[in-house]
Parts: sequence; structure tokens; C-alpha cells
Amino acid sequence: MKKMKKKYNVVIIGAGVAGITSAIYLKRANISCCIIEKEMLGGQINKTSVIENYPGIVSINGTDLSLTLMKQLETLEIPVFYENVLEVKDVGFQVKKVMTKNNQYECSGIIIATGRRPRGLSLSFEEELTGRGISYCAFCDGMLYKEKKVAVIGGGNSAFEEAIYLSNLAKEVYLIHYKDTFKADSYLIKKAKQSKNIKIKTLCEVMEYKKSKENYLTGLTIINKKTNKKQNLSVDGCFLYIGHVPNTEMFASLDILNEKNYIKVDKSMRTKYHLVYATGDVIEKELYQIVTAVSEGAIAATTLMKDRVLYEEK
Repeated sequence: MKKMKKKYNVVIIGAGVAGITSAIYLKRANISCCIIEKEMLGGQINKTSVIENYPGIVSINGTDLSLTLMKQLETLEIPVFYENVLEVKDVGFQVKKVMTKNNQYECSGIIIATGRRPRGLSLSFEEELTGRGISYCAFCDGMLYKEKKVAVIGGGNSAFEEAIYLSNLAKEVYLIHYKDTFKADSYLIKKAKQSKNIKIKTLCEVMEYKKSKENYLTGLTIINKKTNKKQNLSVDGCFLYIGHVPNTEMFASLDILNEKNYIKVDKSMRTKYHLVYATGDVIEKELYQIVTAVSEGAIAATTLMKDRVLYEEK
């Protein structure tokens, strides 16, 4: 089957908040652009139960914010194509190709905003139990465990936020962390400790998933790192919040990744290639937040516009 060719000035890979911000800035500058997204518009914010640290918005859930972003793209008539990018080719100083299974997108500029995905524990049965007891999104799946027992793995803000959210649904919530200190904000730790049905287990690691004959999660085996004592926990759900992995496999041939597979950029979001930029959670940076992703998306778009003008003036 011959690939269909689509041409735009700029192709944005990823429809999270960073990619969407870039698209808004480009379209408002009358630069033709499109977004390619492999899953759902909004990216990881769809898995966030509540957002309370975005300026100008007191509180909003991730799904509602995604719907607002979708309306903004529709108003600006920015096309979004739901495909999986297989490869990116830099075939000339101002010619790039973005390859999917069925299409070939040709453009002069690319903005990479593919974000990152949740990290798993890499234990046996993890993949087959995902969606059958193992989840990476309490907001998405929490209602499935109403009045049941669940575990949350992690020690950062996300783990504590989702444990607190689940405590309003589940009968009992185990918050399991391999250290005895947490990265979460102090007010979240205090709130979790005050909850009557959140049980915090520190210095503990998950060793094994238990499953039923029907391939549903039935429990966890954990080990206390200090005492080496094992314990079996009977749970119906397990929510993992133990970090992320950047979505950069399709860019390996471009030699733009650091040792952790995040994309290396300068302060203006430029990669080593002319008119190829990266932005949002896929880049090497200090802070991974919605507000920083929005800022970086705007920077990538405006840098691209400046670089195009400088090139055309030569």
C-alpha cells in the first residue's frame, strides 16, 4: 500500500499541552501545521484527577482541561491526525519527513512533543494484568474499586494525590514506598496520614503480583527492606506512580537523546538539527509540570518562527 503524502510547514508530534500550545502559536502566526497523536488529545493530563496549581484555574480535572484544549484546536481549525509515528527523517536542510504506517508527512519544521509514559515495576504478569487490576490512572479506573482494597506504589506528589483520591472510593488504600522519606509536598503527606483508610508502608518493595485463574489481580507480595520480612496483601487494584519513560524510540536514529533517552535541547528548544525542536515532558529538564510544558511549547513555536525568517533572509 502506497503511503499518502501530506504537506505542512510544520508537523507537531504529540498532542499534549506542549504540542497543542506550539500549534496554537503557529496557527495564529498563519503558519500551516498539523498534530500527529497516537493516543488521546491532552496526553497525560487525561490521567490526572485534579489540577490545582495552574494559574488562573482554581481547580479542574484533566479530562475537562483536555476538552477545552480540543475546542481551541477546533476553533483554530488545526488538524489532528491519530496515528503512530514510526520514524522521522531529516533529508535536507529544510526538508523533513515524518513516517507513519499509512502516511508520509513532508514539512520544513518539526516540533517533537511526545511526552513520556508511566514506568512499570517489570514484574511477571504486569502486562497481562494491566487493565485487570493494574492501572496507571486512579482518576480513570478508581470507580472500579469502590469499597475494595487497593495499593498505590510511589512516594511523589502523584502517588499521594491519587492515594487521597482513591481513599474516597476504596475501602482501604495501601501506600507503598521503597524509601522512608517522600518526594511529595508536605501538605499531601499530612493529608494522607490523616486519612483513616490510607495505610502507609515505607521501606517496602513489591516482589510479586498474585492473580486469579481468570487473570485478575488478587494481591501483592511485598518485602520490608529493613527486616527482610515478606507480607502478602490482598488487593483488587494496584496503581503505579514510580516515574516515567520518555516516548523517544522513534527518534533513536537522529542522535538527539541523552543517556536516559530524553531529548537534548538548548534553552530555545532547538535540537542539533535545523528546524527540529522538542518541547514538554520529552526533553531533558528540571521540572515536569503543565505550566512548564505550556511555556516550552510557546518557546519552541516562536523559536521556529524566528529561525524560518532568518533562513529565508539569507
